[in-house]
Parts: sequence; structure tokens; C-alpha cells
Amino acid sequence: MTDALESFLISESMVNKKTHAEGSVRVDLLGGTLDLNPINVILPNVVTLNLATSLKAKVTVTAIDFDGVEIISKDYHSTDKFHSKDFTEENLRNGFFKNLTFIAEILNLFDLHSGVRLELESGSPPGAGLGGSSAMGVTCYSALAQYTGEKFDRIEAIQKVNALESRIIDCPAGYQDYYPALFGGVLGLIANPGRILVEQLYSNELKAVLESHLTLVYSGETRNSGINNWEVYKAFFNKDQSVRAGLGQIADLSYRALKTIRARDFENLIPLIALEGEERRKLFPGILTHTMQELYSEIKSHGQHMGMKVCGAGGGGCFIITHKPEDRSAVDALLSKYKMTKLDFVVEKPL
Repeated sequence: MTDALESFLISESMVNKKTHAEGSVRVDLLGGTLDLNPINVILPNVVTLNLATSLKAKVTVTAIDFDGVEIISKDYHSTDKFHSKDFTEENLRNGFFKNLTFIAEILNLFDLHSGVRLELESGSPPGAGLGGSSAMGVTCYSALAQYTGEKFDRIEAIQKVNALESRIIDCPAGYQDYYPALFGGVLGLIANPGRILVEQLYSNELKAVLESHLTLVYSGETRNSGINNWEVYKAFFNKDQSVRAGLGQIADLSYRALKTIRARDFENLIPLIALEGEERRKLFPGILTHTMQELYSEIKSHGQHMGMKVCGAGGGGCFIITHKPEDRSAVDALLSKYKMTKLDFVVEKPL
């Protein structure tokens, strides 16, 4: 075989190379904000509970003949091209890649600076509070590991992507958002010094209870949960006793919920989720926008068994309404009145 023919065959093989990965965005049930180091080991019995949804971050990696990287974002309706020489430490740090900095950083982990096209879809509305960027990050890492043939370890992927996201947002990033994309199911993330124990809580019965008693809603109002988390983080270490008490209450409710699931006492799980939402509303000023506050008042007028739990740490974005199955039509009518969008989902099975 001539050198020219061998070079052509290698080039042709690379052009046809393609990988795809998907990872669930999460709904946080109880214990968000507790997933910040080292708050998670200062408070006792810290557990964060969440579930993997059928809303998926999607990443396709394709080999192309280009001395650089092409990134197609279905969310931003954009196509960007970066040359291999653009991947410098200075550019990664100074905002050169703009809203694609996170993806550029993950590409850089693999020293993959040329010859690829990435097609991205987050699976989550903008600013929804469903951990969409984090799910995208670990899904991208998974796709690139598959593409390059590198050994893939879920915990290592989470640790690396979490570190990158913290650097980009310039404050601590919670760890809960990455796990559902790589583990699926319903998760209890139990904090231990230097290690997060992952307890898979999924069962068909729990799945049915969650799907029939929770409605996921997108308010249409975006926000940045990382900033709110940072304010609480600072207050916690400034020994603000109201913040410490609030997080302590959230930790207690989350641990009670974990024990409730373990005991298969699902009837008492949903009220705990609503109570956690109440504590979060006290802890984060402005977590309910004006419109959400009006909706919340109407929800409570339908019965004290109904509640609201904002997803993530900020105001706006997504929230869940807790209710009985027979309340669903009333919930749908309220969402129509306030022009908010119900996001249909199912609880994904463990991976």
C-alpha cells in the first residue's frame, strides 16, 4: 500500500467516525444547596435527592476535515468554528469562546482541538434550574471519551466537569446535577468526607408515585442558581445563624425523605418535598417571582395538601407542584391561566 493511499484511507475512516451520547437533566426533590463542599460534611446527615428525567442533553461528535472544531448548538440556533490555534490557556480564561467556554474546556481536557464537529442540545429550557448545563457537561465528556477511546469512569468525569464548571462560574458549583445524567433512576447522594455515596432508590412503585404526584412547570422566567447558591454559601461561612438554621431544616427534611423512601412509605414522601420547598422559599429571598407567588397563593387555596418546590436555588426557571393525582386537571387549568408551560417527563430507569 502506498503512503498516499494509506493516508487517504485513514482520512476517509476519520471522516466517517461518529459517536453520540445522551444524559438526563434532573429534577431536584430535596437537599439542593447542601451539595456544596464542605457544607455537605459540616451539617449532619446530608443527603440530596433527585431523579433523572426523560428530558435529555444530547451530544453528537463527528469527524470532519477541518483544522479546528465546529460547534452546532440547537439551543442557540448557532454554528461556531474555532481553529486549533484558538485553544490557548489565555483564550480559555478570557471569554474568547463566550457561551461555549464550558464545551471548549471539556474539549481541552481531551486535547481535542481539531477535526471534529459537536452537535449539542441541552434538553432543558434556558435558566430552568434543572441542571441542564451540568448534564450537558458530563454528557459531552462521555461522548468525547467514547470518541477518543479513553477509559470512562463516571465519578472521575463528574469530578473533572464539576471543577471546570466551578472555575467558569467563579464560585463553588454543587455536585448533584451531574449524577442523574450518568446514573439515571432516583438517587440519594449521601455526603461523606472526600466521597459521595450514590444510593440508587429507583423502583417501579416510586416512579409511579412521583410521576402521578408531581407536575414540572417552566415559568418562562430565567435566572442563575449558581449566584444564589454563592450568597447562601458566603452567609453560611459568615456564621449567619438564620441561613445555618434554614439549611439545617432542609437537611433534616431530606434525611427524613431518604428514610421514607427506604421504608417504601411513599404516601408520606410528597408532603416532605413540599415542606422542603417552603424552607427554600424562606432561605432564598425572591425565589418566587411575582407571578409564581400569585400562582402559589391559588395553589394553596385548592388545599393545604398542594405545594410548590422551586428547582435549583434561584427564582424563576422551573418548579414542581406537588398534588394528588386527582388534582391534575386543576393544576393544568392554573398553568393555562398564568401562561406557564408544563414539561411532561417520565422518571428514567437506572443506567
